[in-house]
Order: sequence, then structure tokens, then C-alpha cells
Amino acid sequence: MGFWGAGRQRSDAELLAAHVAGDRRAFAELFRRHHRRLYRLARLSSLSREDADDAFQDAMLSAHRTARSFRHDATVSTWLHRIVLNACLDRLRRAQARTAVPFQDVYPVADRTSQVETAVVVHRALLQLPVQQRAAVVAVDMQGYSIAETARLLGVPEGTVKSRCARGRARLAHLLGYLDADASAIGAN
Repeated sequence: MGFWGAGRQRSDAELLAAHVAGDRRAFAELFRRHHRRLYRLARLSSLSREDADDAFQDAMLSAHRTARSFRHDATVSTWLHRIVLNACLDRLRRAQARTAVPFQDVYPVADRTSQVETAVVVHRALLQLPVQQRAAVVAVDMQGYSIAETARLLGVPEGTVKSRCARGRARLAHLLGYLDADASAIGAN
């Protein structure tokens, strides 16, 4: 390939098609392109880092194996996000079916800066939301998906996404209300 053609980057759809056609490097490139955002989704949608790791691995293996079934009715990135979200939701459902155990600190944080502490508190609050509300809030408010995109991802009507987000946000506001009080107290000084 000449100098001028070397800079062209293949689209996600082209990479997925190349993977299906047998290009061993295509899926690796697709993975490199999306792994950070996909893993972040897994972390936000899982009970622990270990669950996120397992769900993420399951999802990537599933995407690799089932790439032939991609229907092109959504973007490749949306398809990948849906696979990761489904893997996380499956693990959460299985975890809920098991006997409840006391919640442990899943974040051994040596550096106790307020930013890290706040992130831990927010993550724990997210874990207290029902699975469907958490999925909607994470997709819309943390991953930046629109209501319509989230509805397609979750396979529910847009109104359902809106109500799940509203209920989830209200619950989070209740759970995290003291953070606003702390910020107000700091600002008053």
C-alpha cells in the first residue's frame, strides 16, 4: 500500500466484517478501539471488580464468537455495549439468586483523597439501585447514551428508560444527599 492509503482507518463495521472473513487482526483492532469504554461500562454495572472482569471477558468472547450474527441494525459499538451490558446483567441476576452475603469493601483504597472516596460512595449507591434502574442511569448519565439509544440497548420503550432514570436519579439523590450538605458546609466557610 502506498503512502497516501496507509493512513486510512477501517470503520468498526469493516473491522467486524474482516474478522468474520478470517482477518485475525481485525477483532484485536476493534477491541483496542473500544475496550476502555466497554470496561468502564462493565465496572459501573457490576458488583465488584472481579465480576466486571469476568463479565467483560465473557462479553468479548461472545462478541468474538457471534460476530457473524451482527445484523447491522445498530452500530458495532452499540452492539458491543449491549453484549457487555447483557453479560453484566446476567451476572447480577445470578448473584441476586444466590444467598445474600454482607457487603464488603471492594475498593481497597490506600490513598483516601476526597475524590476517590466520593467515587466509592457513588459506586456503592449505584449498587443499591435495582438492576434495571442502574443499567438505565449508567447508560444515559455515565456513558452518555441518548434515551433512544439506551432504549435500543436495553430493548425497552423510551418512556421506560425515562422513568427508570428518573426513579434511579431520585434514589441516588436520596442516598447521596449528604454530599450536597457537605459541599454546602465547605462553601459556607
